[in-house]
Amino acid sequence: MAKVKISSKVEQREWEALQAIAYESNQSIAGLLSEAVADYVRKRRLRPEVLSHLEDSMSENEELGHRLAK
Repeated sequence: MAKVKISSKVEQREWEALQAIAYESNQSIAGLLSEAVADYVRKRRLRPEVLSHLEDSMSENEELGHRLAK
């Protein structure tokens, strides 16, 4: 897969923490950032789908919910 170069600014404290994690885990900062971005994207895309399924389930089981609430 093609790589895209990005540039951004972060707080000094977070940058130093990221450097420490990279050193401790023997990984590159670029690798850690790629992993973090992938995790973020996956979580953001999953949430609407999960919420949609939750809403469907609540609608389908509305009567049961009322009965259990008593």
